[in-house]
Amino acid sequence: MDSKFKKRLGYLIFAIILDAFANALMIDSNMGSAVWTASAVNISTLLHASYGTTLFVYAVIVTIVNQLLLGKFDMHIFISNLLFSLPFSYLVGFFSDLLNPFHFPDLPIYLRIIIDILGLILISVGTSIYQRCNLIQHPNDEMAYLLRFKYLHGSAGWGQLVSYTPPIIIMITCFALTDRIISVGIGTVLAMFCQGIIIGMADKIVVPSLKHHYSF
Repeated sequence: MDSKFKKRLGYLIFAIILDAFANALMIDSNMGSAVWTASAVNISTLLHASYGTTLFVYAVIVTIVNQLLLGKFDMHIFISNLLFSLPFSYLVGFFSDLLNPFHFPDLPIYLRIIIDILGLILISVGTSIYQRCNLIQHPNDEMAYLLRFKYLHGSAGWGQLVSYTPPIIIMITCFALTDRIISVGIGTVLAMFCQGIIIGMADKIVVPSLKHHYSF
């Protein structure tokens, strides 16, 4: 194992943990989760399933959709999406439970907004890092990545925004079935319009030695 690979692997592990922790921050702040996470929270509530299991099943479905976007079967992307999803899905649930004793929902609203925005920034940084590690990444981000470089001329903002169409449809469906929607708030709106932009900024200023690699 050469030193460059070990370095990228180290960054990947760090990014997965950072991203899972940041998602848990947004969930527990109760001020709006990232778009995909918010839709998964609504599904898990509707089906009375755990966050971890819901996120993983969700990820498997998105992995299949990514193959359709590619227009061909890519074994590396298929397996890597699943390899990322399993630890990440359950880490989010683990960190969310770990943060429960801090009782974020009882904090003043301005602190909860700060926590929520911090979570969004950390999610974006984590996503930027593991995308540039070019080893494995979450299928949700793979979708945004494919859209960004295959269809949208490298625009991180548009890639992220277009990839949010499925979770938004799912949240609308959950609302129609239950007459309520949860884990949606200011953080969700900011994620919808700002996460891609923050990822693009992080590409340039956070570990700039890591570069994007794409071949489709």
